[in-house]
Amino acid sequence: MRLTILGCSGSIPGPNAAASGYLVEADGFVLGLELGNGTLAQLQAVRDPFDLGALVLSHLHPDHCADFSALTVLRRYHPAPPYDVTAHRLPVFGPVEAPARLANAYAPHEAERVRTDLTDVFEFHSLSHAPVRVGPFELSAVPMDHPTEAFGLRLSHGGHTLAYTGDTGPCEALDKLAADADVLLAEASWTDAPDRPAGVHLSGRQAGELAARAGAGRLLLTHIAPWSDRDAILAEARAAFSGPADLVEQGASYDV
Repeated sequence: MRLTILGCSGSIPGPNAAASGYLVEADGFVLGLELGNGTLAQLQAVRDPFDLGALVLSHLHPDHCADFSALTVLRRYHPAPPYDVTAHRLPVFGPVEAPARLANAYAPHEAERVRTDLTDVFEFHSLSHAPVRVGPFELSAVPMDHPTEAFGLRLSHGGHTLAYTGDTGPCEALDKLAADADVLLAEASWTDAPDRPAGVHLSGRQAGELAARAGAGRLLLTHIAPWSDRDAILAEARAAFSGPADLVEQGASYDV
């Protein structure tokens, strides 16, 4: 598997930095993972968006799905798409409310009210606990601890596993999610402090401790807010995890 970072800024996009968005590729299949603010522009810089074979959204906060509206415009109104987008609708996996909430976010012109149903170009699937096949990947979703319905995701292919926390506070389900992952892509929104609110995000220390408990092969830190100290977060993670740990960079790719 090949992981490419479209954006990794936490909570909001930063200066010249897109919010959460990733590509995972294997056997010629391109899976989109999140599509936050600014990520569609980054996607167009590295791939044709019509190359996406499926899209997975861990939850519906804007920094993880805001550019879905722009993707809808692209798929509906591009004058020369490479295939019939209504005959080959893009599979989208996300929380159960995704079809309605993404349609509301799209907010078409009053005269097109009937088209708030986005199933002309998308095929929606609710994330569930049972593994499903998405292209060459086995996708598993694990509920996380966040203010809205949110999932951590495991992608497996060819004996290798990528675990992605999405957004979450510390919770028991994280250990199931990350167990023995070759690569753990973990949010680390802030430095560790006793007054951090519960059920929202992980610190660098908590991400490092998770990787150590899970026996992860490598820790990649993402979703760092523009106002957070990136170097301090990385130092916390490395102090808690003896394996390789790095901050992801927009535009970079990593083998899984």
